[in-house]
Parts: sequence; structure tokens; C-alpha cells
Amino acid sequence: MTAQGFYRPNGAWVGDVIPWQEDGAFHLFYLHEDRGASGGGMPWHRILTDDVVNFRETGESIASGGLEADDYNVYTGSIVLDANGKHHAFYTGQNPNRLGEDGRPLQLAMHATSTDGMKSWQRHPEDTFGATTGYESGDWRDPYVFWDAESDLWRMLITARHNSGAERRRGVIAQCTSTDLSTWEPIEPFWDPRRYIAHECPEVFQWGGWWYLVYSEFSDAFTTRYRMARSLNGPWIVPEYDTLDGRAYYASKSAERDGRRFFFGWIASKENSCDAGAWQWAGTLSVLEAEQREDGTLAFHPPQELRSTFQEEQAAFSAGTRLVALDGYADVVTQEDTSSSFRLRAHFEIEEGTREVGVLLRASADGDEGYALKLEPQRNRLVLDRWPRRVPGPEQWHINGDVPFAIELERPCLIGPGSHELDVIVDGNLCVATLDDATVLSTRLYDRPTGRAGAFVGEGAVTISQFTIATRDSGSSADVATESRAFTPSA
Repeated sequence: MTAQGFYRPNGAWVGDVIPWQEDGAFHLFYLHEDRGASGGGMPWHRILTDDVVNFRETGESIASGGLEADDYNVYTGSIVLDANGKHHAFYTGQNPNRLGEDGRPLQLAMHATSTDGMKSWQRHPEDTFGATTGYESGDWRDPYVFWDAESDLWRMLITARHNSGAERRRGVIAQCTSTDLSTWEPIEPFWDPRRYIAHECPEVFQWGGWWYLVYSEFSDAFTTRYRMARSLNGPWIVPEYDTLDGRAYYASKSAERDGRRFFFGWIASKENSCDAGAWQWAGTLSVLEAEQREDGTLAFHPPQELRSTFQEEQAAFSAGTRLVALDGYADVVTQEDTSSSFRLRAHFEIEEGTREVGVLLRASADGDEGYALKLEPQRNRLVLDRWPRRVPGPEQWHINGDVPFAIELERPCLIGPGSHELDVIVDGNLCVATLDDATVLSTRLYDRPTGRAGAFVGEGAVTISQFTIATRDSGSSADVATESRAFTPSA
């Protein structure tokens, strides 16, 4: 399946992305996850894009090494270009039948090169190496290689774990150095916070006067985080809002072009393609762009290239529409369903003391059922809610009312009184919502494929200064006619 601005291969899913930018084009190598359909190991595939919107699959890039090979599974790594114009791929090799000293499938750092512009790769098994002294042999993956000009050498960052200490806090980013990209010497850890089980898919890059360390973790929260420092050697600062997105967006890594930095990750699918299903590993490619603020912290949003694919914009509600429900709830809903693919922009003027305000997606005609992107000023968070929630029994009270939103999709952000914008892109079952061009929440919308759009307020007041819906083809946008209601729940 290919949606404009997103990508999923036919019959398979996108796993961790290894981005490489060269001559204006992004080469996006990725773990091709077919969930057992092929009966073979994991390969790298490659897609190309020059506009981060339209993607072209080039097919298998680095194949599984075979049933008996160390790299039966070809897992995450990185790409570099040496001074002679040769491309080098560093990747994780794993074979479930080869166990390390810790009894877990052995993970190895492996090397391949290309002399034909990354069309084909030659393996170099003589360069393979496993965990060095002090680290677990079953966690030695995601080698990220980059040139350190100040030290005049290559550095490799590796997802690793200490072989002693508190079990869930052994995660460390190990480090090796090289002068020839073949022989690697272990040195002190690059980052050792004793904080998580592991720091997956690490990368570092410099942007202006700041260095950034990006990694993904799954023990405190299933998410991609970043740290910042004035020097490659740290100390690393924890920004107030240190995540790129929520639970659904994972293993994101970046590439730069013309001063812009793009992050390539995947929006996870769910079991049985339903809202209540468990999140799965791998999903659909999704691109975010980072903006650097004056203090060095990063804001995230979809690239303008994706937003520009939605052009048939219409106002759904009149500018100045005010919803007031100081001790209740009020909403306004379109009279027609939205199309399956649309971009919704809602500008809110939130009044002091308002407890919740937001956008309804794929809602019923009365606005009662559907998805809700809720801004909660008192808690400074953006969350996704849905109604009905899970209903485990026949009685009226048999409902998950004590789970007020999708817990794993809570996004911390500053929401004071005044102007705020929700920019929402829905494409099929994909949803990417952005608050104030800085905080992103990506998710899936499975159970309700159709419905109306709307806005709401709970226990407060809000003025809607803009509420527009844009589509990709004329005739599929929501009807501009609306209806509004307000009610106060009975005791």
C-alpha cells in the first residue's frame, strides 16, 4: 500500500529506517517485515524519495545471509561514504539459532560495501565483531557510524547492555573507533545513564552550536527521545519535552538536506486491525521535520511537502464561532462525513479556566461517538480519546470509564489560555496530529473508517477562529453546513 506522504510495501510493513541523503535524494533503507510470510530471515529493502512525499521502492537491498549465516536477520544499522566514494553499510547480524554467553540470540556488528551507488553490496565477514568486554552478547546492535572531524577518526555507537547491575537499567550506548572502517577498537561508553533497558537505534548529529543524541527506548515509555549538548562529549541535557511523538511512532532516525532535518520512523499497526488491538512491531513509514528553537530545543511537525498535498480547503465553521459550557459540554459537528483522507486545521482561542477543548474525528451525527483529540490545559497535555471505549459486559456501567483516554498516547505540552492550533492529517487509518507546530501525536484510527468532524469544549469556553478541512480531490471535503448543541450531564 502506498499513500501520498506515507509508505508501506505491498504485503509487508516498514521496520526501522536507515536514512541516507545524497545529491538531494533520500535513500531510505528499512527492515522489510513480512511477519513470517516469506519463511526467511529479515532483509533490508530500499525506497527512494526526493520530496519526502512520493516514494519509489527499489526492492531488496541487503538480503538475509541464509539459514546458517550469522546475519540470517539483517537488522538496523547505518550508511557512510568514505573519502574514495565507496559506501559502507554497518548493520546488526542475528541468527536465532546462534546463542551468546547470556543464552540469547547472538547479536553482531557486521559490514558491507558498495561501489555501484548502493545498488549492490559486498559482505565483509572478516570485519564482524560481537560484544566487547563488560557487555551482554545478546544486546549488541544498531551500529551507527559517523566521522568525527575533530578527532580525525570514525566512531561507532552501539546499542548495548552492561553484563551486571540492575536488570532493567543496564542499557548503555557503547562506542568503538576506527581509522579504516574495518578494524574497530572499543573505548569508553558514549552515554551511560543507567536509565533504561536499552537505547535502540542511536544517532548523533550537529546542528549549529548544538549536538543531538537521538535514541528509542521501550522500558519507561515506548518512544523516540533526544538529548542535547554543546559538545559531542556531553554533558547531555534533558529538554523539558524530550520525545518526538507518542507510543505509535518508533525507531525514528534522521537525515539532513539544505539545512532541514527530517526524521523517518514508523507508525505501528495494531493486532487484528482494531483500536483495542495490541501495538505491533513495524508499520507504515511516516516523516516528521524538526525545527530548532533559539534555545536549541526541537519542535516537530509533518513536513510542508505533505501538508501541501491537501489543497481543496473549505471552512467548516464560521470564524468567531464560540462554544460555551462553563459546567458542561458543547460541540459543533459537520453535517456530512469527511473523506477518507483530509487535513483539518483548527485555531482555538481558549479562555481562562477551560478544562478541555479539541477536535472530533469520524464522529457520529450527534457527536457522541467517534475519536477526540483533546487539549487539557490544566494537565498540559494532548491526548486521544474514543467513544465508545471498550465494553466488557452488557450493563450500562460495563465500560472502561476509568481509562479516560488512550494512556499510551498522552503527549505533554504547554497549553495556556490564548491561541492554539491543531493541525490534523488523516489518511485511511493513519492519523498525525500536531499542536502548535511543535508537538506530534501519531496513531491509528481503525474502528471508525467514516464519520464527521467537529469541535468541542468541556467546562470552559473557546472561540474557533478557524476550522478548515482540505482534501486531495474535489467533492470529498466535509459539508460546510453545521449544527451545534450544548448539554450538561445529569447527576
